[in-house]
Amino acid sequence: MRAFGDGGWRLSTGVWPDLADPPTFCSAHGLFRAVYPAISLRLSTRRRAAIARAVRQRHRKDGSGVRGRTLIQDEVPAVKPILKSNKLLNVCYDIRGPVLEHAKRLEEEGHRIIKLNIGNLASFGFDAPDEIIQDMILNLPSSSGYSDSKGVFAARKAIMHYAQQKGVHGVELDDIYIGNGASELIVMALQALLNDGDEVLLPAPDYPLWTAGVSLAGGTPVHYICDEANRWMPDPDDIRRKITPQTRALVVINPNNPTGALYSNELLLELIDIAREHGLVIFADEVYDKIVYDGREHTALGALSEDVLTVTFNSLSKSYRSCGYRAGWMWISGLTGENRRRAKDYFEGLGILASMRLCANVPGQYAIQTALGGYQSINELIAPGGRLFRQRELAYEMLTAIPGVTCVKPEAALYMFPRLDPKLYPIQNDQQFILDLLLEERVLLVQGTGFNWKAPDHFRVVFLPNVDDLADSINRIARFLDGYRKRHAA
Repeated sequence: MRAFGDGGWRLSTGVWPDLADPPTFCSAHGLFRAVYPAISLRLSTRRRAAIARAVRQRHRKDGSGVRGRTLIQDEVPAVKPILKSNKLLNVCYDIRGPVLEHAKRLEEEGHRIIKLNIGNLASFGFDAPDEIIQDMILNLPSSSGYSDSKGVFAARKAIMHYAQQKGVHGVELDDIYIGNGASELIVMALQALLNDGDEVLLPAPDYPLWTAGVSLAGGTPVHYICDEANRWMPDPDDIRRKITPQTRALVVINPNNPTGALYSNELLLELIDIAREHGLVIFADEVYDKIVYDGREHTALGALSEDVLTVTFNSLSKSYRSCGYRAGWMWISGLTGENRRRAKDYFEGLGILASMRLCANVPGQYAIQTALGGYQSINELIAPGGRLFRQRELAYEMLTAIPGVTCVKPEAALYMFPRLDPKLYPIQNDQQFILDLLLEERVLLVQGTGFNWKAPDHFRVVFLPNVDDLADSINRIARFLDGYRKRHAA
């Protein structure tokens, strides 16, 4: 390679056009107008002349003419591809992943897709409570400015009272942060804590945002087993085995997404003991704390972990059917005198990140006080005879009636995580399996590996459609599985 001038233009490989008489183009300007008309105007006269001289010298030296000759490339600086950050190499979110893109294309072609991939309640006719809508409308004229970076005072006050109702004591206003949904706060809390290589213990299966958030923050996700044979309860012994000097935090998703499991107080206390013993921060994802069936009750982990630093996440999205309002919160508890001093630097990190995004959307924040202090209409939906209760019953009965399909009946949340018997369904690639289902039956699900479950033998079902659409979708799943079973069973 030979460089010309101080701008770094270089001889390289390229192909001359079919020129019969090279000397015709012996001037630099003529050469570039003939070969690269768009580029010629972007080079200085000195650079054009230098490159032209080199070409003429090569032509005189070998006398071979210029037809098909190697000439020049990189007359302009090489154009590099614009690549995504390496931080995203291990980040995925298959709830809205590649299969959804296929579903969108099918919809554009006019096909109706039954979407059982995401818990978006509004799309299934679950409306936000009227009083929340009215309060947002009422406060909209005063919502055009930024709020405090941690959130509107009245909303944080309501969250503090809610923490007290849940038995979580010692939470002060400054320990509460409001975000654009719990998702934003999960990512923020992880970024404030983790250095490169730090490890976080996560359930398998998990809600994939947690694994993605750990990776994005530079950490290493380490998954502990939730035992399907034990109603999807976490295995404390497996957690203990996976703790290393790099472990910083333990994530507990209760009620659980995707399994619908609800953890007992005894199990929660054992998890707290592990965190206490190893000095771990607990991240408690409790977004579904009000969606609990069969008379069961949810216990806030922070109510049992008064001496262990616990960050609890919740939102309006599910219990108040307000996914689009993007109103979530986190509170930090377990701040005894020593723990508050110990976490001072972490609080500073959270403050920096909260200030950088200025504030959460203000209209959504104004819905929080009304929601938490108003009529809890979710109780009607989860009670026997309520819509969510009936749809859970129907989905469980129909799925478990399919040969080779078993399922732990969910005690909470909006999902089921059925298992496919590998002897009847020898699936190698469960994403392809879910795509085939979409293409054949127009039903969109999420494969089990999308929730960091290692074996390709599960999928998640959202039981939010009304009973007619839900029955139709599960009948389509059954029809697809029947065909798959006949084609692939051993």
